[in-house]
Amino acid sequence: MSSAPQDLSKYRNIGIMAHIDAGKTTTSERILYYTGRSHKLGEVHEGTATMDWMVQEQERGITITSAATTTFWKDYRINLIDTPGHVDFTVEVERSLRVLDGAIAVFDAANGVEPQSETVWRQADRYHVPRIAFLNKMDKVGADPEMCINSMREKLNANVAFAQIPMGVESAFTGVIDLIEMQAYVWLTEDKDAAPKVTEIPKQYLDDAHIYRQELIENLADFDDTLAEAVLSDSKVTADQIKNALRKSVIEIKIIPIFLGSSFRNKGIQPLLDAVIHFLPSPLDIPPVEGTEVEGIVAAGKRSPTPEESFSGIVFKIMSDPFVGALFFMRIYSGTIKTGDAVLNTLKNKKERITKILRMHANDREELQFASAGEIVAVVGLKFATTGDTLCDIKDPIAYESMKFPDPVISLAIEPKSSGDLDKLQQSLNKLAQEDPSLKVSTSEETGQVLISGMGELHLQIIADRLLREFKVNANVGNPQVSYRECISVPAKASDSFSRTVQNKTFTAKVSLSIEPNDKTNVEVNVPNKSMVPANIVAAIKEALVGSVGSGTLCGYPLVNLKVTVTDYSFDAQAIDDVVYKVAASNALRNALTLAKPVMMEPVMKVEVVVPSDYSGTIVSDINSRRGQVLGLDTRGHLQVVHANIPLSGLFGYETDIRSLSQGRASSSMHFSHYEVLPKNLQDKILGF
Repeated sequence: MSSAPQDLSKYRNIGIMAHIDAGKTTTSERILYYTGRSHKLGEVHEGTATMDWMVQEQERGITITSAATTTFWKDYRINLIDTPGHVDFTVEVERSLRVLDGAIAVFDAANGVEPQSETVWRQADRYHVPRIAFLNKMDKVGADPEMCINSMREKLNANVAFAQIPMGVESAFTGVIDLIEMQAYVWLTEDKDAAPKVTEIPKQYLDDAHIYRQELIENLADFDDTLAEAVLSDSKVTADQIKNALRKSVIEIKIIPIFLGSSFRNKGIQPLLDAVIHFLPSPLDIPPVEGTEVEGIVAAGKRSPTPEESFSGIVFKIMSDPFVGALFFMRIYSGTIKTGDAVLNTLKNKKERITKILRMHANDREELQFASAGEIVAVVGLKFATTGDTLCDIKDPIAYESMKFPDPVISLAIEPKSSGDLDKLQQSLNKLAQEDPSLKVSTSEETGQVLISGMGELHLQIIADRLLREFKVNANVGNPQVSYRECISVPAKASDSFSRTVQNKTFTAKVSLSIEPNDKTNVEVNVPNKSMVPANIVAAIKEALVGSVGSGTLCGYPLVNLKVTVTDYSFDAQAIDDVVYKVAASNALRNALTLAKPVMMEPVMKVEVVVPSDYSGTIVSDINSRRGQVLGLDTRGHLQVVHANIPLSGLFGYETDIRSLSQGRASSSMHFSHYEVLPKNLQDKILGF
């Protein structure tokens, strides 16, 4: 089967993003059902959600990977990606947003903006992704659209406006009022096959509808001259004028329209789908994609999203497959690719061959002969590609900006049960690390144990579970451990010289450098160029220093908040061996670090606990006992929300502990905040003093 007609104006590449339990996957399942992509409703709580295809997802009722599918609504093609909401899998969100044109941000109507909502919102901002908002669970006790819109303005700094208002809330929620067309959508039953009844707006909602419609118009008038003139002249504004202005403003990320519903109750999905095709961008609405320079391979450039352009695309996800080895998910930005084509992997400067092109529906697949600009497909046959790589026409190369992923904050040891299991363990971990850029695999220098490091306790639990069950590895899994960092307290200077003899010639290099604390988390390394010094010598010194900062002098943890400046280095035209420069630079850095009073730093998590007010005092006391700092308390209906910063070392098993303290009525969420210097008594304990 080949691809559908290439009318890119009718393509929508969108993702669904939210905090965990806001209803993303349930919303995705309803979208698939009402668009005819699936013929039965999958439910997260029953483990039958189509988009949650992994065993671990079905067992836990959460989304772990980004599942992709293609469906159709009113002759529009929607390439849909359902992303995880748990902070441990935020990398899945990151790489999905990198290739999407638009997004639906789902919020729990009773909770408003929650911690992971903020995280994914910032990710969408970073990639300039236009979005619409969907207030889900309007039938839930405590549902409050006004609270939600205020929290979005306050916490997300978002310009939001209602495009719909509800007809009733909580158990009385029966439908929505469309402020653009000024009509009501009423769901008379919760039957999954019941279409909404379109009616005139009931009298009791008419005044509110006019007020909120005027608010929407006045908001849009700030960005649309036609509406501005209509407002100033007090002229009647038509639905088409609002639609045109809203589409333009959404694409330019100047406004976020809010839609309402209850996915679980089968209410609000059809109007939401209409909003996707009316207001979110097609690939043609996105500016031409800018390429970056890759020295010695390709200059900067740009590509327009048309099938006639030279081919280019980004690999944004890799998935192990028992039948074909690996599936490489790719967003095609320009041109057309056919089965059997050879392409260039720009960042690796390697030729690759596409042996299969697949359109995915969660874990099912449909083979294609070709795919073109605007499509999201999976391809088979790549040998060198990793997440973030650009694939392009060999004769017309381009390179797109790759992706940045956060460093791990937690580790655990995995030990094969026999020496015969070691190879299988390493091969399996290599496959998992290829899939998941946030998973780091290393070997402890002290114990020789294999260590896996990731974004949180749940992240590593899932990895360990997949090793044992999916890859059939016989191994013992240790307890999670915090991944600390090291930094320096004072500036220092040092130097080192190193000599080695090769074929009766002695090569000597001397490197002098200074180090100082830096307020940036990343390490900054500066190596000045000298006239007449070959570029490979400068590169060798920098390479050695960048490699050395991955292991501090206290416990071997990565260095952060550090600026390294090479102040001088010797050069002898006869000393062409760059190894001596690497060793001298590494030793000089080690010497400086020992003089700079190094200290350990620990990851601190931003934690939000939602608990009945009767138990808030108990929760606050418990936070203090974990060396936490309470930042504030909010009221959310009859519940208290406790905001705090807590060191990660005090959070293992936290969810279980707070449920015990609150008789099962508290819940928490957390995400990484920052690193802080570890108290000296705890550092001494770790160092064995």
